[in-house]
Amino acid sequence: MAKSESTQNPQNVERKEKPSGPLRRGWTTGACATAAAKAALTALLTGTFPDPVTIRLPKGETPAFALAEEELGDDFARAAIVKDAGDDPDVTHLATIRSALRFGEPGSGIVFRAGEGVGMVTKPGLPVGVGEPAINPVPRAMMKEVVETLCAEHGRPADIEITISVPGGEELARHTWNPRLGIVGGISILGTTGVVHPFSCSAWIHSIHRGIDVCRATGVTHALGSTGSTSEAAARRLYDFPEVALLDMGDFVGGLLKYLRDHPVPKLTIAGGFAKMVKFAQGALDLHSGRSQVDMDWLAGEAAKLAPYGELNHSVKQQIQAANTALEVLELTHGMGIDLPESIAQQNLLSCRKILRNSPVAVECIIVARNGDILSRAAETDFMK
Repeated sequence: MAKSESTQNPQNVERKEKPSGPLRRGWTTGACATAAAKAALTALLTGTFPDPVTIRLPKGETPAFALAEEELGDDFARAAIVKDAGDDPDVTHLATIRSALRFGEPGSGIVFRAGEGVGMVTKPGLPVGVGEPAINPVPRAMMKEVVETLCAEHGRPADIEITISVPGGEELARHTWNPRLGIVGGISILGTTGVVHPFSCSAWIHSIHRGIDVCRATGVTHALGSTGSTSEAAARRLYDFPEVALLDMGDFVGGLLKYLRDHPVPKLTIAGGFAKMVKFAQGALDLHSGRSQVDMDWLAGEAAKLAPYGELNHSVKQQIQAANTALEVLELTHGMGIDLPESIAQQNLLSCRKILRNSPVAVECIIVARNGDILSRAAETDFMK
C-alpha cells in the first residue's frame, strides 16, 4: 500500500547502497502491531502485560518483542513496540508502533481503527477498501488470530476494537508511496511474512504492482515509469500526470512491464537516464549498477552502425570499448554527430514490446540527460493516437 517495508523510499529521498557483508533482518510494522496488540489484550484480560511478548508469524517463526510502552486503564489497554528494521534502509525503522485495545459492543466483532500516524485509504485498487485504515490484510489476519485465540482462552467473545497508531507517522508517510496512492494521514501497516529482508527487490516490485492497481482502479489512461527524480521531472514537463500515475519504477523495468502485460493501462511512458536505458536496450530487466552493466563492445557496435559509411575510426572504437562510463561514450559520439540516444530509444521500444507481447499498452520511451534535458523520444504508433 506504500512503498513496501524494505523500500518505503520515494524518488526525492536519497537511496542508500547495500552494505557489504551479512545483513541483519528486521520486523515489519504488521508484526510489531500484532505483538503490541497481543500484549495489550493480554493485559486487558489478565491485568498483566507480557514482556517480552511472543507472536507466531505466517511462516511459523516465533519472535519475541520487548515492550517500549504499556498502559492499562479501566476499559482499555495499550502497548507499544519500537520497530527494528534490521539493516534495511526503511523509513519506519525505530518508529513506535502502538496498539490500543478495548472491548467492543456485543456482536461487533473485531474492528480496526486508524490512530495518529496511520493512514486512511481514499482510492480504490488497494488490498483494503476505501474508507478503511491502511492496515494490510496479513497484519489484520495476524491480529485477528491473536484476538480470537486469547478471547477463546478466557471465555470471552472476540468483540474487540483495535486502534493502531504511529507517532510521527504522517511525516514518515511523506517518504513513502502513500500520498500517490491516495492513503492520507499516515503510514500503512504492512507485511506479508512479518520479516523485513534488507534491500529486498521483491518488496520494491510489489509496490510497483500496487501502484499499477491503483492506476487501473482510478481510471488512469497514461502512466509514467521512471528510473529516478530527474527523469520523472523531465516527463512531467511534457505531460500533466496526476500523482497516482507516477510509478517509481526505479531499476525494475522488468517488474513493471511484466505486471502491465497482464494488468494493462492504455499508455505508458518510460523515462530514464542514458546508461540505464542502454542496459535496457541490451536486454537487462534490472538496471541497478550492481546487477547489470553497460556492454561497451555492444555500444561500439551501435555507434559503428550510425557512423558515416557504417564504420568507426579504429581509435574511436577503442576509446568506446575502453570507456569507464556510458556518459563518456555519449559525449564522445555526440561530438562526432552520432545520435546514440535516438537509436537506444528505438531499441527500448523493442525491449518493451518483447515483454508486453500483445498486451494493449502503447509505449513511449524517453532518454534524459543528467541535467534533465531530453536527449531522445520514441513512441509506438498507437501511442500517438
